[in-house]
Amino acid sequence: MSSLTPGHRVVVHELAESPDQAIDALTLQPMAAPEPATLRSGDVIVAVKSAAVGWVDLLMASGQYQHMAEPPYTPGLECAGEVVWAGDDAKQTVALGERVVVDGFLAGPRSLGEYRAYGGFASYVVAPAAAVHAITPALSFDQAAALLGSYETAYHCLLARGHLAAGETVLIHGASGATGLAAVQVAKLVGATVIATGRHDDKLALVKQHGADHVINVRAEDGSTRRFRDDVKALTKGHGVDVVYDGVGGDISLESLRCVRFGARFLIVGWASTPLVARGKGQRGAPNANVLPTNLIMMKGLDVLGCPAVISTVKDPSLRPPRLSAVLDWARSGRIQPYVSHTFPLTEFKAAMRAKWSGEVTGGCVLHP
Repeated sequence: MSSLTPGHRVVVHELAESPDQAIDALTLQPMAAPEPATLRSGDVIVAVKSAAVGWVDLLMASGQYQHMAEPPYTPGLECAGEVVWAGDDAKQTVALGERVVVDGFLAGPRSLGEYRAYGGFASYVVAPAAAVHAITPALSFDQAAALLGSYETAYHCLLARGHLAAGETVLIHGASGATGLAAVQVAKLVGATVIATGRHDDKLALVKQHGADHVINVRAEDGSTRRFRDDVKALTKGHGVDVVYDGVGGDISLESLRCVRFGARFLIVGWASTPLVARGKGQRGAPNANVLPTNLIMMKGLDVLGCPAVISTVKDPSLRPPRLSAVLDWARSGRIQPYVSHTFPLTEFKAAMRAKWSGEVTGGCVLHP
């Protein structure tokens, strides 16, 4: 019998129609500590100290993500904590008590192997030793839990797909979100000029503190998206931007097509403003798919690039090593600093998920088991 103290975990019992319904249906249940005798010699048990509450957690629980773990499962793609047990083989690379971040590609609900049930919304996770990375002393558990997914997404979109270079100008939408704020920092690391957009002045002030050269509030008085092309053209002296990083979609995308120079790269990162484009409950198809005008794309000579970091990496694993290495190096050197605006105890997981879903969060949101 395990000597570890029992804990709790959140459980997705079945895929919902929407994130709102998914949140309502989740439950918190007692969790027996993992039993070392049932694990492999290359496994580790991590006592979770911080688990990121991500947009993907919400989409996955409502069956609207491209990959779905089979219920029942515990959500939480990313987490950080302390190693409390390691098998004999794992001890060659991992030390007891070590502060680690768990790699969501290799363990947890988005992984494709045998560790999908161990999501971060729990007291413990089990992972193979290869899936844990030591946390630099410069990062807290909260920052570490908000590191890999956001910054790897920003790297893949801006660098692997967008080839953003020093001296170029990039327009980053949804800049106060987790991946948007990471994109601002990554773009500045490579020497680009950043124009960041959002819908709240207080959040945009924080985005500027994290490196954005210019910020634009795109919210009209009636709550819609206002015309912002003139703001962008003025900031670029009429030339337009070289790259658009669009994780928002909808009206933002259309207006952005009028903010670019000829031959610009338009990076499609997500569609946060229109989250219900897909059917719920894991059904395939997109009955409410977003639409871009082909006439503007043609006349602007645009390269429109879909940037699904996870799917791309599954199809081409060689994309991951340089990206992961760069993100971990940037974290160790202090050149990137994840920002976490909201923290909740595990017992308040529904409030945490609603805060994420409603847009209250700036940067990251985490649970403390």
